[in-house]
Amino acid sequence: MTETTKTPAPDAVPTPTPALRGLIPLPTAAARALLLGGGIATAASAFLAWTWTAEFPGDLTINGYPGGLQWLTFTAGVLTALFALASYGVRGLGWLLPARNNAPLALTALGGFTVTWFTVIAISAKLGGVVNLEPGGWIAAVASLLPVLGAFALPQERTGTDGTKEAIKAYIAKPDRIPAAQAIAPWIQRAVITVVTIIGLGVFTYGIDTEYGELFIGYLFVVTFAMWAVHTAGLMDRFSALVAANRSFTLAMGFAAAIAFPFTQTDDHYANIGVNILIFGTVALGLNIVVGLAGLLDLGYVAFLGVGAYTAALVSGSEFSTISGVHLPFWASALAGAAASLVFGVLIGAPTLRLRGDYLAIVTLGFGEIFRIAVNNMDGDSGPDVTNGPNGIANIPDLNFFGFNFGQAHDIGGFTLGRFANYYLLMVLIMAIVVLVYTRAADSRIGRSWIAIREDETAATAMGINGFRVKLVAFALGAALAGLAGTVSAHVTYSVVPTPYQFAGSTPPNSAFLLAAVVLGGMGTVAGPLLGAALLYLLPEKLVFLQDKSLLAFGIALILLMRFRPEGIIANRRRQLEFHETGQLDVPKQTTLTDEPAVTKAGA
Repeated sequence: MTETTKTPAPDAVPTPTPALRGLIPLPTAAARALLLGGGIATAASAFLAWTWTAEFPGDLTINGYPGGLQWLTFTAGVLTALFALASYGVRGLGWLLPARNNAPLALTALGGFTVTWFTVIAISAKLGGVVNLEPGGWIAAVASLLPVLGAFALPQERTGTDGTKEAIKAYIAKPDRIPAAQAIAPWIQRAVITVVTIIGLGVFTYGIDTEYGELFIGYLFVVTFAMWAVHTAGLMDRFSALVAANRSFTLAMGFAAAIAFPFTQTDDHYANIGVNILIFGTVALGLNIVVGLAGLLDLGYVAFLGVGAYTAALVSGSEFSTISGVHLPFWASALAGAAASLVFGVLIGAPTLRLRGDYLAIVTLGFGEIFRIAVNNMDGDSGPDVTNGPNGIANIPDLNFFGFNFGQAHDIGGFTLGRFANYYLLMVLIMAIVVLVYTRAADSRIGRSWIAIREDETAATAMGINGFRVKLVAFALGAALAGLAGTVSAHVTYSVVPTPYQFAGSTPPNSAFLLAAVVLGGMGTVAGPLLGAALLYLLPEKLVFLQDKSLLAFGIALILLMRFRPEGIIANRRRQLEFHETGQLDVPKQTTLTDEPAVTKAGA
């Protein structure tokens, strides 16, 4: 007799498979106690003095109050304790571990251990030996080791996550399929999205406000391990389902948080970092159309940013502009910069987009270098007098938009917004336009054609898609978005010179960093390139103390990312499936052609 066993329904919560033995031979109860006690001890150790002198930044000499990196140790300890309490089944904390596994406990414990030991080592290296550690530093080092031992003594369950995402989506989007008491009310969903947005704004603001390199490195350690823990716990999948059910509200909250950022700053320098991140992110999002959606490798994309910047500089009314007497309003210069970049995109793309792969990459790399060399030689001696050559176009006046002078400080609601904060808010508006254009284009018929070309150009052409025209539209649209960002960049920096518009360099923007931002953040997504741009701009800005070793650190980070997260930090679902086998991710089991659950037969 044959017995038929069906896969669980999407609404069913998967049952974990039998647990494995922990790496350290300790009873489970003792391991959990060690994890909880170690997390509490780690957080408490932040209130002790770790060194005797204030020469180490952050002033870690005070008993009873954390300072500098101690706050990060305290945060990691609290997170470890919270996940440990959730593993005990404490009422009200069960939502922290929807996947019911122990991996988040190990990751939060490692986060606390990493930032604490990094601080202890940094104190010893900077001040000249471990003799500069106070007893509090030794206590913190030992305390942060305890939860790591406890976490690795716990059995690491191999939870069967197949169907988890479908169960979560059904839980949120179709509450009629589950008991009414378990349904999530719409206002609760939006409240959760609001709280997560506020937390995200706080975390981002803290990262920008870090005053020295050691604090920024510790911040990266804690944020990386915390986000990794949240992902393995299953919280990221639940939040993604909430976002899918409330896309418009989530997008509105994201832009509200972006607008709120300059109001959290007291130093206009951090607003300058913010506006440059938005410029860099806007250009990366335009490149994402070319690389992420259409699958075209462009190694000279930064030239389109330069075309927009030079166009805006020439019509800005600068005394160094070779077009004397021309001073267009901002909207006209923005349109002129975008149009000029679009024209260059068409002129470069029309004769070259019939190439594929490495050949197209080489041609675009050549275009980027030709642009930089051309503007460098247009000084009236080596070529026509258009760009003032290496000296560029300086003294670009600030924008004056409907009587609002972007170069002056303005008081709004009791907050003083400086020059860079004004340009930051302008870039938020431009970013909203770019995101709208990107999402509408990606969801349109032309967007589906881009994806078809990216996956298999030969098959797409056989299905009737005009590959050349589709790729040319992607090239032109991406160039126009870069040119639009370039018009603001010219006014923010006061001048435009040829130096930044190169393939590779130690600081962004350049073509290599733009491409890395797209790949690092996640190709084919909206948030991915923005996150990648933020990280790649902040790293050189904050790791100045590494000097010439910053590129080495950046290279090591990219290698680690390619090994553990090749699809990018915020992954497109299709690329996730390309890089991972079914079973490594929460991929639903295959269904039959009729979309019914697959049936397996076993002999009786």
